[in-house]
Amino acid sequence: MKIVVQRSKAAKVTVGEKITGSITHGFVLLVGITHEDTFEDAAYLADKIVHLRVFDDEEGKMNRSLLDIQGEILSVSQFTLYGDCRKGRRPNFMNAARPEKALDIYLRFNEMLEGKGVHVEKGEFGAMMDVSLTNDGPVTLILESK
Repeated sequence: MKIVVQRSKAAKVTVGEKITGSITHGFVLLVGITHEDTFEDAAYLADKIVHLRVFDDEEGKMNRSLLDIQGEILSVSQFTLYGDCRKGRRPNFMNAARPEKALDIYLRFNEMLEGKGVHVEKGEFGAMMDVSLTNDGPVTLILESK
C-alpha cells in the first residue's frame, strides 16, 4: 500500500454535486493499493497513521498525533498512485490492484482507522471525485507498507 498523507485544516470530496465526505482538521489520505497488499499492510498503515506525530504541540513542535488532537480523516481511494511513468508518455497502471481486491482492502483499512477511535469520512470508490483541501503547513508525507 502507498498512502499520501496531507495534514489539513479542512477538506471535502465531491462526486457530481454531492459532498460524500468532509472534515475540519486532521488528515486527507490518498490511498493506493497494489496486487500484493494484504489486510496486514492495511493494519500496519492504519496504526502508523493515527500515531504519526506531525501536529504541533504547545511549543510549536510537531509532537502530537491525530489521536492527541482528536482529528479526523478524509480517506480517498487513489489507484493512480501506482501509475508507472518510466516509459512512454501515458502512465501504466498494471501495478494497481484490481478494483474488487482494492475495494475490500480499502474498506477494511477505513474500518481499522475507525476502530482506533478516529472519525473517518470517505470518497466514493471508483468514482470521479473532486477533492479540495486546505493543506496545513503544508505537511505532506508518503507512507508505504513494504
